[in-house]
Amino acid sequence: MSLRKKEYLNRLIDKKVDDYLSVFGAVSIEGPKWCGKTWTSLNHANSVVYLDDDETKEKAKLSLDLILSEKKPELIDEWNLIPEIWDAVRRKCDNTTTKGNYILTCSTKLTDKEQKEKIHHSGAGRIGKIQMHTMSLYESGDSSRKSFHTRYVKRNLNEPIK
Repeated sequence: MSLRKKEYLNRLIDKKVDDYLSVFGAVSIEGPKWCGKTWTSLNHANSVVYLDDDETKEKAKLSLDLILSEKKPELIDEWNLIPEIWDAVRRKCDNTTTKGNYILTCSTKLTDKEQKEKIHHSGAGRIGKIQMHTMSLYESGDSSRKSFHTRYVKRNLNEPIK
């Protein structure tokens, strides 16, 4: 069961997310605001924790175990609001051989100071990082993969691009 929204458009990155979830204990999906990180992650998650919700954030501050115990894969949206989550997820990954437990998303990079003070491990081998970009015209259905170059090579310049 995923939390897929009915309006969700399949993304080219979906296969990569599935592949990473089968290899790593957790996946971090990073990218600019509004590129679809949360919606794409919901497509692969069975539960979600929104850390931009004040009540949830306060619960996490009391104990990270209160939020890192939902059905897996568990999406932790905007994890950067409580940077200690990174190391907590890494430790949880160390304690199990099961893959695909967590999906972490964030839009805002931590400052160097925050990173040095609050994150003590890179996550190497436990948390796979995926860089996400805005939706392409191909993904939105506004263009095909056919390009002018393909038509030029085939010498069929009169063929319309669909």
